[in-house]
Amino acid sequence: MVDHEIYRRKLEKIEELLSELSEYSGRGAIIIVEGKRDIFSLRRLGIEGNFEIATNTSLYNFTETVAKIGNEVIVLTDWDRRGDLLAAKLSGYFENFGLKPELRIRHKMKLICHKEIKDVESLYTYVSRLRLKTNCCFYSDLM
Repeated sequence: MVDHEIYRRKLEKIEELLSELSEYSGRGAIIIVEGKRDIFSLRRLGIEGNFEIATNTSLYNFTETVAKIGNEVIVLTDWDRRGDLLAAKLSGYFENFGLKPELRIRHKMKLICHKEIKDVESLYTYVSRLRLKTNCCFYSDLM
C-alpha cells in the first residue's frame, strides 16, 4: 500500500507539471528539447505546440533564432549530465538575448523522475507505468 501511495503522488506531480507545460504551450511558448523522440513522447502525453530541437545546430545560432521568434521559452532537456550542461548553456545564451527561459519545470521533473528515468523520451512510458500501478486514467490517455 505504501508503494501505491508513492506512485500516486509522483504521478500527480508529473501530471501537474505536464498541465503547466501545456498551458505554456497554449500561450505560444517554445519548448526546447534534445531530439525528435522527446517531441514524440511529449505529444503522446498531450503536449502540443511549438517544439525546437537544440542539438541540430550551434547553440549560439539556435538561441539567437529562437529569441527572435519567441517571448517565452521552456528548456526541457534531459536530466542527465549532458542535459544539465545543455540547459545551463541554453539559459546563459537566452539571457544574453534578453529572454529568461523557464527551467523550473525541468528541475521539478528531474527531482521526481531522476532515479527511474533520465530523459524526456522515456517520460511517456514512465507515466504509463505509473498510471497502471495506480489504476489512474488521465485526459491525455483518451486522446
